Amino acid sequence: MDNTGNLGSGAGVHGMGSRGAGGAVTGAASRDLAGRRAVLGAGVAVAALGSAAWGAMQDPAIAAKPNDKDAKPMRISLAQWSLHKSLFAGTVKPLDFPAVAARDYGIRGVEYVNGFYRDLLGKDGFAEDLRRRCSDAGVTSVLIMCDGEGALGDPDGAKRAKAVDNHRAWLDLAKHLGCHSIRVNAQSDGERAEQARLSADGLRRLAEVAKPLGLNVIVENHGGMSSHGDWLAGVIKSVGMDNCGTLPDFGNFYEYDRYRGVEDLMPFAKAVSAKSYDFDAKGNETKIDYPRMLGLVRAAGYSGWIGIEYEGGRLSEPDGIKATRELLARLGCGA
Repeated sequence: MDNTGNLGSGAGVHGMGSRGAGGAVTGAASRDLAGRRAVLGAGVAVAALGSAAWGAMQDPAIAAKPNDKDAKPMRISLAQWSLHKSLFAGTVKPLDFPAVAARDYGIRGVEYVNGFYRDLLGKDGFAEDLRRRCSDAGVTSVLIMCDGEGALGDPDGAKRAKAVDNHRAWLDLAKHLGCHSIRVNAQSDGERAEQARLSADGLRRLAEVAKPLGLNVIVENHGGMSSHGDWLAGVIKSVGMDNCGTLPDFGNFYEYDRYRGVEDLMPFAKAVSAKSYDFDAKGNETKIDYPRMLGLVRAAGYSGWIGIEYEGGRLSEPDGIKATRELLARLGCGA
């Protein structure tokens, strides 16, 4: 998912082409999306105090596991973008995604990308068909990642209102499927403070639409100012609604420290994206310190879904998803 958008300073947008024969997604947008989200930075070991620290140095996974025997483990979900190459190629059909997640990966929660369903949205029977497929596979619909619907922080008030309105159809689909949230972008332009004001306005309006539906509006660090954790945390505080929060992604921080960014966003988190790129021979992620990340997530008291979003190039999509799932399981997350 490219960090490109209509507004140069805005958050990234997952542009999508149209669906071609066999359900594949086609078009120039698909080529742009292939190089999604380059990420800088490397992992650092977890530090703790006393004997617990020594144990963590011997096995970093110890520090990431819940200490409370009664703590509810995070459940693993699968972000659809992990299979974007297969979806574009048509080897995986968008409507089959829930069944693929359960059958091929043993994962019982799914996170949709709206662009794979744009041509189906509003068609008779589509929403119920997808809901039935989830039920048949024993899969929970967790959220819909929404891109390409306009900038919620557009400086033009009419365009900002239109962006809010464009998200309504995805809220309706999320409600029908039983999702808890839609994920949106805090996309704007201008000076830092002005972007924050405009983004908060658009997010507040959308959260007010989502509130009667029992849905959350959550923002990912996804390019532009949204990839600065302190800025996005400030925007969510300014919105001031309990159904407007964040989806911290372990990547997508660029010049901003990824660990500080996740820590900034976790107090408002209603979902978490476990980004992954590559793994060493021991099954550890090579660019992100997963024990440290999971420690930050748990320190915030989070116990919801954690979504695998594999974006690597060396391993195949299936192998990358499985490696991420196995690492998360080793660190105490449940299927």
